[in-house]
Amino acid sequence: MIPFLDLNQINKPYLEAIEEVSLRVLRSGWYILGRELQDFESAFAEYCGAPYCIGVANGLDAIGLILRAYDFPAHSEIIVPGNTYIASLLPVSYLGLVPVLIEPDPYTMLIDPQKIERSITSETRAILCVDLYGRSCEMEAVNEIALRYNLKVITDAAQAHGAVYNGRKVGSIADATAFSFYPTKNLGALGDAGAITTSDGALAEKIMYLRNYGSKERYKNDYLGVNSRLDEIQAAILGVKLPFLDTENKRRREIARCYLSGITLENLILPPDDRIDEDAWHLFVVRHPDRNALIKHLGASGVQTNVHYPLPVHKQKAYADINHLSLPLTESIHQQVISLPLNPVLTDEEISYIVGAVNQFGNQK
Repeated sequence: MIPFLDLNQINKPYLEAIEEVSLRVLRSGWYILGRELQDFESAFAEYCGAPYCIGVANGLDAIGLILRAYDFPAHSEIIVPGNTYIASLLPVSYLGLVPVLIEPDPYTMLIDPQKIERSITSETRAILCVDLYGRSCEMEAVNEIALRYNLKVITDAAQAHGAVYNGRKVGSIADATAFSFYPTKNLGALGDAGAITTSDGALAEKIMYLRNYGSKERYKNDYLGVNSRLDEIQAAILGVKLPFLDTENKRRREIARCYLSGITLENLILPPDDRIDEDAWHLFVVRHPDRNALIKHLGASGVQTNVHYPLPVHKQKAYADINHLSLPLTESIHQQVISLPLNPVLTDEEISYIVGAVNQFGNQK
């Protein structure tokens, strides 16, 4: 069986260095808000081309802290894509803000700038873009709209470490960008971890305090903050892996190119191929009208797949108050998507086998 993802193999090249830095942190006696975090924040900010980086506990908190720092009035509207994971919306709801879901671009499956403007009202305060599957949203168009209506642009880049848009890395394009370093990400920790990048110094400073109980000075709290800190061991591990992110992304692009050129299955919709060398290719997501049969065929052929995601946010029980919404394109996407294995430890032989197994499905029909 070719696994969808094998974290043991992905982390194997870094095992010795990870053990070394973990022991270094253990022996230091300093485990929270120390030198390892500062070093990683500086390195990741430089990598993204952003002046500021603030390490936080996870990607969900990263989005929430950005929204909290902006201190939008209660019931303010935040435009969000309908096609996303629930983690993009939860922080909006937690803070008493209103998520306004819009349909995606049918080609990219990301937020559609052409549909944003018609959803803006006097209560709109921000546009939350999600760089799903490793591809940057069309940020030039989004930023132009935001400037016209005096809105903030926030990006959920949990799946887009190292992606590029118009020559700029994700993390330097929006007003603020949230990252997750969950172990399965292109840049993955060995536990929960996240970060925020921004060019806004005042925003960065406020988030820095908000993540630590709202405290500027120990035992003095200026804000109603939270406890959301990227710990020293995870920061050190991320510091080990960051220098190799571009190399791993390059391999992901090579695999994506093989899939795009080799898969010929009729009725299978492949992801866009117009920005192969800019996308981070966190996931290789295809669409097929008979998804379940294709998944069953690939499983029987020894290829493990995944579905990102089977149920849209507006149809989740947790969001019962918006279950009535009709987003036909979003719903169609969630009924058809299949994620094929795509990670830097796949061999050329495995890639060829996966391509053959997908194409063989047409002969079984």
